[in-house]
Amino acid sequence: MASVRSLAGRINIDSTSLNQNIQSLAAIGSTRLAYSEEDRRARTVVVDLMRDVDLAVFIDAAGNIIGRRPGQQQLAPIAFGSHVDTVRDAGRYDGILGVMAAIECVRALRDADHTTVHPLEVIVFANEEGQRFGALCGSRALVGPMDEAALRQKDESGRSFADAIRAVGGDPAQLSASIRKPGDIAAFLELHIEQGATLESAQIPIGIVEGISGITHTHVLITGAAAHSGTTAMETRKDALAAAAQLVISVEQAARERRCRVATVGQLTVAPNAVNVIPGNVTLTIELRDLDAEKISTALGHVRQQAEAIASRYRVRIEFTEHEPIQPVPCSPAVQNAIRQACIGLGVEFQSMPSGAGHDAQIMAKLGPMGMIFVPSKEGISHSPHEFTSPEDCALGTQVLLDTILRLDETLWSGTRSEP
Repeated sequence: MASVRSLAGRINIDSTSLNQNIQSLAAIGSTRLAYSEEDRRARTVVVDLMRDVDLAVFIDAAGNIIGRRPGQQQLAPIAFGSHVDTVRDAGRYDGILGVMAAIECVRALRDADHTTVHPLEVIVFANEEGQRFGALCGSRALVGPMDEAALRQKDESGRSFADAIRAVGGDPAQLSASIRKPGDIAAFLELHIEQGATLESAQIPIGIVEGISGITHTHVLITGAAAHSGTTAMETRKDALAAAAQLVISVEQAARERRCRVATVGQLTVAPNAVNVIPGNVTLTIELRDLDAEKISTALGHVRQQAEAIASRYRVRIEFTEHEPIQPVPCSPAVQNAIRQACIGLGVEFQSMPSGAGHDAQIMAKLGPMGMIFVPSKEGISHSPHEFTSPEDCALGTQVLLDTILRLDETLWSGTRSEP
């Protein structure tokens, strides 16, 4: 087997091909909701590109597109990829870069006539964004059974989730056939735009993701008393919105005091919402994110304490309803090290950082070692037509992905051979 050192500089990705393929998907439209006609058109383009690089392509029961390339040995595959569905009025790099980069890595390996020891799998996950039927549907289907009730859910057109899966070539009756067990992949990698401004601000081209943040959503109901705004004295009011404003500030302050990484109130409803009526009820949702689940819990506990004082001051009732949290998912130290060594070998500057957004990679971590590579997003913009990552950064990230795959292929194989 050729060493990574001997392969360095010999196997290079084609920047022109990569960026042409990214733009070919953008031409389909900026809105490609999962299972829509636009999504199906994008998937067709991707399947054709995968076959062009000699991948054996099939669609699993969940609607994931999987392209396989044999290895020298019958081992668990090294998998990599992302998604092509979007939010409404989206950009052209979120998810798409990871898919096109994966295809270009395979193209480079084929053109160099290099066969990895491990088989390779390019995975294009179905419905990552969750604009319909919930997020991360395709990757979730790979790690466990799907609830029958979920398959009966309907979108705004009245189509069931099961019918949507069928529309992209899946088979909801055979979903169990898609489930894999831990160890069925040797490793999983995802290249993605940062969707924030950390790398651009630091002028660093590569981010090595330490882990994917956990998330909690807590519903809050604040109950005061609606009353006439002109006739109710300030000292007798039970103003639910004034109390909510103080609570929102305390949520923001929790993050500014480093109790957790980020904290947000992005949803708030006021009732009766009339110009001359003191608000009697407010509902809002608190979102907390961090790589440390304990910090999230501690931050929420702090906000609850603040809420007790606010409720007393404004003479309102504040009730919290916590929802099932999404747990933080650390990236594999071994995969992080492979990315780090790839950067060093290429002479590329990098920094370690968390992912604040969710990704299919966090689900794939249940099957094997997982890692992510970030490239800069201009002004931190994502989920917008203004989303932009330069062709140079796209190409560099893809080269780092390819070199990481080669390093993992070598180190994972060496580890397998050394086992008793």
